[in-house]
Amino acid sequence: MSTLNDTPSANRLHIGFYGKRNSGKSSLINAFTGQEVSIVSEVAGTTTDPVNKAMEIHGIGACMLVDTAGFDDIGELGEMRVKKTEKTAEKIDIAVVLFSGGDITKECEWYEFFKEKKIPVIPVVSKADLLVNGSAYAYKVRNKIGEVPLQVSAVEKIGIDELKEQIVRLIPSDYNAPDITGSLCGEDDAVLLVMPQDIQAPKGRLILPQVQTIRELLEKKCTVICTTTDKMLHALSKLKNPPKLIITDSQVFGYVYENKPESSMLTSFSVLFAAYKGDLPYYIEGAEALDSLTENSRVLIAECCTHAPLTEDIGRVKIPRILRKRVGEGLKIDMVAGTDFPDDLSCYDIIIQCGGCMFNRKYILSRINRAKAQGVPMTNYGVAIAHFTGILDKITY
Repeated sequence: MSTLNDTPSANRLHIGFYGKRNSGKSSLINAFTGQEVSIVSEVAGTTTDPVNKAMEIHGIGACMLVDTAGFDDIGELGEMRVKKTEKTAEKIDIAVVLFSGGDITKECEWYEFFKEKKIPVIPVVSKADLLVNGSAYAYKVRNKIGEVPLQVSAVEKIGIDELKEQIVRLIPSDYNAPDITGSLCGEDDAVLLVMPQDIQAPKGRLILPQVQTIRELLEKKCTVICTTTDKMLHALSKLKNPPKLIITDSQVFGYVYENKPESSMLTSFSVLFAAYKGDLPYYIEGAEALDSLTENSRVLIAECCTHAPLTEDIGRVKIPRILRKRVGEGLKIDMVAGTDFPDDLSCYDIIIQCGGCMFNRKYILSRINRAKAQGVPMTNYGVAIAHFTGILDKITY
């Protein structure tokens, strides 16, 4: 049975909790959720790395709560933990900054850090039940940041409902990304999905972009026909009329294009996710840089998944093979996976990003913005393969 806990983490509202060590972040998360989600201890620095917890919060919906290490951590390891805490901002939709008494310099710095990144931020005076003069402390915070902080107590359950209400008010207007298939199809339209079940397809299940696309098409009341590449012609022969839209795996773009009905629009899961998660026009523009590569060029292939390399892996094997065949064996290709995305991109002539189904749109856009700021062209797997195949101008966006 499907539940909201089955919502992919990439589609959840990411809420981060930030503060000094022992500022009450973990306790507040537990009070906020009504569950023992985070470990609570009087020992400073109990939370050493960001901890993600997928939850369904009444009034907010499916969200991901991020408990972070104290931003006042010390020592060499402490510095590393603070950097990890800072890096979570790439995925955070809303930040909660805890003021817990005493000097507020660091809290104000982090409040401004989120403001500069245009991330909605909620200032919170934590452990309000323990403060001798909570109102005076809150007034001090307000004078410094120009905003009245919420006063909360995880123990007394004070201010928890107000915090939830504030989060609901601050949910970004663009948080809900456009539909995966957008306006390409609607009710009663027939959509053919061509999905190779090769070595990359997990045994016994479909990959996440396929699952999400099928679910959306069903919700749109489309007629969905699924087939493997070798059965595509057979599937088409069974249809009275050509499908309005064909969605395929990028690696078989060429075959599907050559064999599709003239009236059927064609796109791929990766191209759809390029628009759903990122900046499709930027990816299309970036694909032009592929024609300028030489053996002295350097390419970064960025994969969001951290799966073990497969024999015919599209990012680690197929795209590098295509590139070297076009450019030469001397082409330098670097590969990163998961969140290991370089800060300095200036050494690269182009970045080829995967569809990004495992990360939220906020994080993919942070990568794109970093590439734009450094003047590095960027594209994605599906757009690149369509460009290689010579059909980028013939597919539907």
